[in-house]
Amino acid sequence: MPRRRPPRPIGRAGNPAHRARWLLLLVVVALVAVTLRLVQLQVVSAGEYAARGLRQRLHTLPIPAERGTVFDRNGNELAMSVRQSTVYADPSMIEDPVATAAVLAPVLAMDQAALEAKLRQQGSFVYLARKVADDVAARVEELDLVGIGLQEESKRFRPNGDLAASVLGNVDVDDEGVSGIELELDDTLSGEPGEMLLERGADGRTIAGGERRLTPANPGDDLVLTIDRSLQYEVERGLAEQIVASNALGGTVVVMEPSTGEILAMANLEQTPEGPKPTSDNRAVTAVYEPGSVNKVITVAGALEEGIVSPSTGFDVPDRMPVSIHVFSDHDPHPPTRWSVSDIVTTSSNIGTIMVAQKLGAERVDSYLRRFGLGQPTGLGFPNESNGIMLDLDEWTGTSIGSIPIGQGIAVNALQMLGVYNTLANDGVFVPPRLVRATVDADGKEHRVEPGEGRRVVSARTAEQVTEMLANVVAVGTGVNAAIPGYTVAGKTGTARKPSTTERGYVKGAYIATFAGFVPAENPRLSAIVVLDEPHPYYASLSSAPVFARITKYALRQFRVPPPPAVIATDEAPPAQAPGLEVRD
Repeated sequence: MPRRRPPRPIGRAGNPAHRARWLLLLVVVALVAVTLRLVQLQVVSAGEYAARGLRQRLHTLPIPAERGTVFDRNGNELAMSVRQSTVYADPSMIEDPVATAAVLAPVLAMDQAALEAKLRQQGSFVYLARKVADDVAARVEELDLVGIGLQEESKRFRPNGDLAASVLGNVDVDDEGVSGIELELDDTLSGEPGEMLLERGADGRTIAGGERRLTPANPGDDLVLTIDRSLQYEVERGLAEQIVASNALGGTVVVMEPSTGEILAMANLEQTPEGPKPTSDNRAVTAVYEPGSVNKVITVAGALEEGIVSPSTGFDVPDRMPVSIHVFSDHDPHPPTRWSVSDIVTTSSNIGTIMVAQKLGAERVDSYLRRFGLGQPTGLGFPNESNGIMLDLDEWTGTSIGSIPIGQGIAVNALQMLGVYNTLANDGVFVPPRLVRATVDADGKEHRVEPGEGRRVVSARTAEQVTEMLANVVAVGTGVNAAIPGYTVAGKTGTARKPSTTERGYVKGAYIATFAGFVPAENPRLSAIVVLDEPHPYYASLSSAPVFARITKYALRQFRVPPPPAVIATDEAPPAQAPGLEVRD
């Protein structure tokens, strides 16, 4: 058997010529691979890599939209935006976050570790300090730090301080409305943001002639409110002084034009250790309370409208009367007295009103309460507005026919109750309230906001009859302190117990005092409601009625409302009270 030839060794022990051929083959393969890679990079993927490099050099800066200005009805600024600098960083350009934070933190009054964490974030944009003071912005600019920049943003500013603050509301750091008108009409005010696209080099400098693309921001629309700045100031001042004088917890005032539903002033104040301050929310629509005797006009209007009584219909009215398991009483003891419906309103008799309500019946009492707007949205559309509290008719108890007609056992907001008096002032027609007269777009074109559609609640005759009774309340009844020399005022007092928020029943000795009315009674131009939370004395005739007189007297001058010709002859206030009547409620 022949011997097999051993294999030829390769490697260092192999044939040199053979080894050379192998090396040459490896070189050729490597050159082909490199060539193919270069072809891929320079021909096939050149666009992709160029685009990637460009993306690394491009930086997008947001451009916030200018928020619209809020004006009063006369063009005075109530809320506006001013330009301030915001400090930002491009973390991708910051080589030494520790050193940068150490230099920048003292200028921005920031914690150095927190600032360093921001500088280490992923991405090319992060806010460091929003809307800083001008001197801070100047110091940041002087540092000239790579990756740190300034951009302009708008900061909301109220040039009149806290005037109408609870109505205007607030915005957050991003200029988005969080309360009040700023929230309700945020979409109208905010506009559309834009952006700036810049191309920067590795040193953070903008490349001259590089990519630059601007998408401009579209500013928001301006608002023209129905508020009168001067009247708003006088209302807040008068309310604040009465809160202090009566040691009240707070108060609300709304002044309106009944025929259009325009709100001329709306103030909400609360007592603080520093004195009366605006509430954080608009309590004229968000807070509810039991209205008391100001609610009696609904019962009387319903009975007149149904033809059950006339202003002269008489009742033998005692000072106490049981209704189911509860005994109701008038404010002041009196023997059984023959009073007309007009007398019952003038004296604010609880018992007389209950007797009228019993003739009207529970179903129709409930119906008229709702027709006048209680338990319903006011139509203003304000954020967090309350509809009030109304029992369904099947939830009424035996005493409800006694308590509800006199304004206890239900809850309203102040604007709802003023709407009742506006309806009477407006010949029985309810007109929805409104705070905005117009919007103004970026081109300066004004777009008027038309009044809401009215709805008839009672006849003009019923409204006229109730108005005559309310004028008598101010002339000789419980509302004499709301009188204005030279004008006939129509209005009603209401002093109601304050429900407890922690347990069933009422807070002992705590009352809400209300006066609501309109002027001139013959041709109403202005209406107002004054609500005081736990004033001392608590009677509305002594606490809320004088504030009504003060603010409406100013408003009559402000809007140049002349006194009716028949009243001009006398410039003296009506008698202090009707003979034999105690001025209370």
